[in-house]
Amino acid sequence: MQKKITIIGAGNVGATAAHWALARKLGNIVLLDVMEGIPQGKALDLWQSGPLDGFAGSVTGTNDYADTANSDVVIITAGLARKPGMSRDDLLAKNVAIVKACAEEAVKHSPDCFMIVVTNPIDAMVHTAFKVSGLPKHRIVGMAGVLDSARYRTFLADAIGVAPQDVSAMVMGIHGDNMLPLVRLANVAGVPITDLLSEEEIAAIVKRTQMGGIEIVNHLKTGSAFYTPGLAAIEMAEAVLCDSRRVMPCAAYLEGEFGISGYFLGVPVVLGANGVERIIEFELTEEEKNALKDSVEAVSRQMAATGL
Repeated sequence: MQKKITIIGAGNVGATAAHWALARKLGNIVLLDVMEGIPQGKALDLWQSGPLDGFAGSVTGTNDYADTANSDVVIITAGLARKPGMSRDDLLAKNVAIVKACAEEAVKHSPDCFMIVVTNPIDAMVHTAFKVSGLPKHRIVGMAGVLDSARYRTFLADAIGVAPQDVSAMVMGIHGDNMLPLVRLANVAGVPITDLLSEEEIAAIVKRTQMGGIEIVNHLKTGSAFYTPGLAAIEMAEAVLCDSRRVMPCAAYLEGEFGISGYFLGVPVVLGANGVERIIEFELTEEEKNALKDSVEAVSRQMAATGL
């Protein structure tokens, strides 16, 4: 029996995620949006690529949550996107209402789903979805670290002159200016990046990673990134659907790990059929602990602003 993936929000991120899910042949796809005709048209277009791509599942566009029933994975991308001059926090008030409604409706029809929240500000939005959905902590995460780490690895690979897939690097913490691109553990085929780049080069890459989203927003003017965010969400969904036990940095709910409790924050987790199988905890340096503390303070302000 094929798996079922629901993507809520048929904008650039949602439609791109649907495209990646189809290309990876992960199962039947439902694309939902409040705008009548938009999800139907995009789903029809995607479905018609089956003969060329080899995809044999269904792609359904809908405005009705009933069509999402019994989804294995629900991905929430609905919400407003950033524009130049806006921070992720500027989106919070309006996106809280959107994500709240999406999560409540989704779990009515798919109470056993694994939920991935992509809407910004991600750490606050996954907190919102967690509070209203009633899902257990291991069945809901925010997509942040997978995207941020992909940006980090891309910039490192370009600077060093190697294939991006040979760069191992991870970003922890909030999906925002206080994110923590780990330098100490980043390497190329086991060789530390500190042996390959100067301190100045590394500092510039860390800063560019932290500003990676706004760099794209400033180019696009009327929207934000969608190709890599869409793929990052599907990477996470695939790990759950295929029980591959991939280690990925996700915004997961912490209960004492890294000395933090009561917050969703980007940390390395094992994703498998049961969702978050475990959080991989390791010793941080004092500098890293302080950086993570800054993330917690920022997330705390966001959480308070949600009113939940």
